[in-house]
Amino acid sequence: MAKRHSKTAAQQCRYYGVDNFFEYLAEVYINGNFSAFRELYKELCSEARKDFIDFLLSEVEPIYWREILKETI
Repeated sequence: MAKRHSKTAAQQCRYYGVDNFFEYLAEVYINGNFSAFRELYKELCSEARKDFIDFLLSEVEPIYWREILKETI
């Protein structure tokens, strides 16, 4: 299978069959699938990555912020 690059959140929702890709991405990390999180994050376009950080800071519990942010850089 070819690697996916520069996809929007809406494209990722359709591809992975989820309602909210950002929520799915955060849950993947929280469940301990760190390598899967990194791969999914890398698939996003730069604008979607910025939107994910906004989602993270507004919707995810603060206890996870530091760890997730470290994985994104």
